[in-house]
Amino acid sequence: MKVIETVITDTLETELAYSGLAAVVNGTEYIEPKDFWTFPSPMERQTNHQVYQGEEKIIVAIDLGTTHTAVSFTHAYPGSEIDVRTVNNSGNKMERTAGSGRGLQGSSNLFKIHINIEPKYDTTIQIPTIVAYEQYDLDSCGAEARERIGDDAYEVSKWFKLHLHPDSMKISDEPPAYDYNVDDSPAMEIPPLPWGATLTRVYADFMEYVFKGFRTFFQETTPNGVAIWNRLSSSIVIILTIPNGWDTRQQGFLKQAAREADIVQSEEDADLRIEFVTEGEASVHYVLGKVNHRTWLKKGTMFAVTDAGGSTVDSTLYVCKALEPKLELEEVCASECVQVSIK
Repeated sequence: MKVIETVITDTLETELAYSGLAAVVNGTEYIEPKDFWTFPSPMERQTNHQVYQGEEKIIVAIDLGTTHTAVSFTHAYPGSEIDVRTVNNSGNKMERTAGSGRGLQGSSNLFKIHINIEPKYDTTIQIPTIVAYEQYDLDSCGAEARERIGDDAYEVSKWFKLHLHPDSMKISDEPPAYDYNVDDSPAMEIPPLPWGATLTRVYADFMEYVFKGFRTFFQETTPNGVAIWNRLSSSIVIILTIPNGWDTRQQGFLKQAAREADIVQSEEDADLRIEFVTEGEASVHYVLGKVNHRTWLKKGTMFAVTDAGGSTVDSTLYVCKALEPKLELEEVCASECVQVSIK
């Protein structure tokens, strides 16, 4: 069989979040992308010209990457065309309200998310995956937290996603010494968490920040956005992209972090509303939208997709099982996911 390899460099987490949303909106099987999978500028709206007839809902896809995070979403309602949008992070800033501050011990924190909405969208769509603390209290996230790096007054957490990788992925990709023992493979050096902070707390703080930014963006850029949000916020479907090497332990951890971030209200609510899409699956949707697959994809065609991300490289081999009435793909073997060094 012919094998076609497509390599995706880590261009934009936005594309992965967008593709993750595509994978779930289109169903559990790999469905042939329509016109809106052609991926124009990331800030342009993507519209599926098929009419949606399901229940009204908001669906948000979040790609929480090692170095950057991006968010895409859609508001679907009966009679509408699926309109996928990307959150513009331009001007995103977190401010503490007087007398507030969530510390690492779990006290409540209130802060405001300010997003400057310009007539012409800025292309600032990636949020630095960074959290900063000051004397056990949450200080800032994102670009503002990045400014705290090197300031001794703050404890800054970056690359914290690496702490969640299973041990099998925590192997350095540095060339091994001659005659080395495979059991002595060097472990990846992972930056420590801020003193007194748990990984769950760091994730919850950052997820809360991202979700509040999404809420503000939705309310300020969607006609009648506040009323729509108030009506549907308790039933928002949340899609999280995860490395192929993650399993149910990491999924359970993310659900718990979402609960602590008040994104979902209970374990049952998390199970009902949070869905996971592997980065490999999201990459397939990206690839099929970026290349003219009709010229080479036939029943029986095998192809490999490699996603070179910020901290992991996912490789998956697929075979095309059918083209009509819808595209069906099947993994030929288990996906490979390895961690790489971040310079």
